[in-house]
Amino acid sequence: MGKKQFEASIADGGHHRLAQMIGEWEGTFRLWFQSDQLACESPQRGTIRGILDGRFLLHEYRTRYRDDPIEGVAIYGLHLGENAFESAWVESFGTGTSIMFSAGPASTPHFNVLGSYGDGKGGPRWDWRTEIEQPDRDQLIITMTNISPQGEAARAVEVRYRRVATGV
Repeated sequence: MGKKQFEASIADGGHHRLAQMIGEWEGTFRLWFQSDQLACESPQRGTIRGILDGRFLLHEYRTRYRDDPIEGVAIYGLHLGENAFESAWVESFGTGTSIMFSAGPASTPHFNVLGSYGDGKGGPRWDWRTEIEQPDRDQLIITMTNISPQGEAARAVEVRYRRVATGV
C-alpha cells in the first residue's frame, strides 16, 4: 500500500466509509442457536474507534447471555492491496480461546467477511459470516450467520445499534 493510496482512501474512499462507524453505540443483541428460536435478547453497548492513524477500527462491546456477561473485541480493516475487508474477532462467549480471522471482497456494498471455526471434535469446519451495514449515520446493524459444512446458513447473531449522542 502506498502512502498516496491510503491518503485517498482516508479522504473519500473505503477507509473514509469505515470511519463513519466511529462512535459510541447502544442497542440490542439477539442470539439464535436455532434459526427459528430466539435464545437471548439483551442490551449491548459498544465503542468503535479508529486506531493506527485510521488504518483500522477497534470495536469493543459488552452484553449478556442470560445472566452471563459477554465481552468482545473486533478489529475491522480494509486491505487496500488485496481490495478486501478483514477482521479479527475475540469474545468471552462466542470464540472461546480462539481468534477468528475473516476476509471478504471490498466490492460488496457493505462490510462483509467470512471466517471459519472448528467444532472442537476434529470434524469439518463451519463458516461464520459477519456483515456490518450502516443504513444511516446513527444506525449500525451487525449480522452474523452460521454456515454448516454442507452450506446451510442460519442466523446466529444480530446487533442493532443506535449512535449515543455525546454532549459537549
